[in-house]
Amino acid sequence: MAQTTMKTAKAGTPVKTKQSAYVIQKTSGIGTVKVSNEVVMAIAAVAAMEVKGVFAMQGNAAREIVTMLGFKSLSQGVSIQYNTGDCKITVGIILDYGYSIPKVSALVQEKVKSSVENMTGLDVSCVNVRIAGVNINE
Repeated sequence: MAQTTMKTAKAGTPVKTKQSAYVIQKTSGIGTVKVSNEVVMAIAAVAAMEVKGVFAMQGNAAREIVTMLGFKSLSQGVSIQYNTGDCKITVGIILDYGYSIPKVSALVQEKVKSSVENMTGLDVSCVNVRIAGVNINE
């Protein structure tokens, strides 16, 4: 399945392409810098995990099997939809019991948006947060 990604056309205006990486073309003529989708998703996942109250990222069956085999998937629980000029990120999280869902969700949105924008140059139009569960650890 080909993923739609962003390519910078000119003056920092991203356009849709069918590649597995966000491409940043340098005007200096030195070469091209590509950031894979997995990297963008990993940045979003790590940023979400840094928020106090987030226990873990939501997993799916395939990724959990990969994790059981000893491979670590940093992009677990993250999906990205690229549009012309921006992207939308959805993160699925599991909260620790006792934390305010609205407060933690707002912090996750801010952290993911700023981290992805600062590290990749992508314009993040929105960050959707899906609460997939609550960790009750007594």
